[in-house]
Amino acid sequence: MDNTGYTPEEPVAAIATSLAPAALGIVRTSGKRCIELVASIFSRPKTLLAAQGNTIVYGWIKDGDTLIDEVLLSVFKAPKSFTGEDMVEISCHGGPAVVTAVYNTLLKIGFRQAQKGEYTFRAYINGKTDLTRAEAVREIIDSRTDVSRGRAAGRLAGDVYTVIDGIKKQIVDSLAALEVEIEYPEDEETIADAFDTSELQKAAESLQQLVDSWKNEKLYQDGARVVLCGRTNAGKSSLFNALLKEDRAIVSNIAGTTRDWLESWISLDGIPVRLFDTAGLRMTTDVIEQNGVERTKDLSKDADVIMYMVDSHVGIHEDDVAFITSCTVPLVLVWNKCDVVDETHRPSLEHVEKLSVVKQQVYISAKKSEGIGELTKAVTGILTAGNKTDREQAGLGSARQQAAVKDALSCVLHALETAKGGYTLDAVVQDLEDCLDSLGEVTGEVTPDDVLESIFSHFCVGK
Repeated sequence: MDNTGYTPEEPVAAIATSLAPAALGIVRTSGKRCIELVASIFSRPKTLLAAQGNTIVYGWIKDGDTLIDEVLLSVFKAPKSFTGEDMVEISCHGGPAVVTAVYNTLLKIGFRQAQKGEYTFRAYINGKTDLTRAEAVREIIDSRTDVSRGRAAGRLAGDVYTVIDGIKKQIVDSLAALEVEIEYPEDEETIADAFDTSELQKAAESLQQLVDSWKNEKLYQDGARVVLCGRTNAGKSSLFNALLKEDRAIVSNIAGTTRDWLESWISLDGIPVRLFDTAGLRMTTDVIEQNGVERTKDLSKDADVIMYMVDSHVGIHEDDVAFITSCTVPLVLVWNKCDVVDETHRPSLEHVEKLSVVKQQVYISAKKSEGIGELTKAVTGILTAGNKTDREQAGLGSARQQAAVKDALSCVLHALETAKGGYTLDAVVQDLEDCLDSLGEVTGEVTPDDVLESIFSHFCVGK
């Protein structure tokens, strides 16, 4: 949003729900005199003006003498509201024409159209939230799985802010100790052991954990690309349907049925995954099918993980070997149709230990949905390798947060080296003050206008 042209407390309005047929629609207003303005088009203006905060008033929205819709008005009074300003949220019937008519009537009487993210921006500048919580609002809206939503909810509840606040206290305590040493030195020539660095070391460890957390949090936010590859009739489309739990792809015994790739978002143990079903790999004179094979190869190069399927009844073909040996993406070898093969004679790829790209071999029956759990575990294990997936500690919610925390960590580490190196304590103080500035950028206490523009411009109107 354009915060450089922002007028504090200016009354704004926005449609906060999707413009699609629904039971309810919400039009949100905020700003100075918003209650009085809404009262001017309300059938019971005196009741609305006399309403207490956090109450609901019933009536009609009117445009002159024309009744628009029967509504409920949720009244919030500053500072006890989302934005910290007076607010009125209009709950009307959810037809697009109704919601639009209510909204246009508000614009006619003096409300300005809210910019993207303006409500959350107002909450931020009015001290109702910090930037970590503000960014978490957008995360929750964009989340694709329950796990993604839960991790964002933790940030919205303030877990990152709490950790950052604790680290800042450690830094401030160390600064206070340094100031005492500077003002009242026992030996001006001695720097080593002039103050206890244990708090700084703890702060460095906490900052490192936060920096490391972003890789995993990013996975749950952005998701991963998983591509199903294999020869024709290996069962890719059957597995695609089994993972989606719906008949999305056409399945048949005719080779080359899938000519182009299909895609859909799914959840693998809470990780958002963009799953691709691709054309079977084989030599063909069919121009369209050959184009599909080339697209399969292109998609596989950009994948995070490849599920390479082989028909257990047929076994490994030279086309399979050629693809696997040339692959550079982590790969799970999926032996399909194991329900028609005796378990004691299950096939296996020989010398697999020499192929570092093959992370695991899994046996399934896509048709009967057998072995899907083991396959899911294998893929998620690759995606989360080396990362903590639990929620025992707070995790950063954006690349912006990680960059600022990295800067803070660098300042603390430099301060520790400076203290050990025999430099003056003033140099250590400068490092720690720079650290506090970087941590202030995370929560928004010290944040340039261009950063605010980047954060709030990605929000939807109405939030």
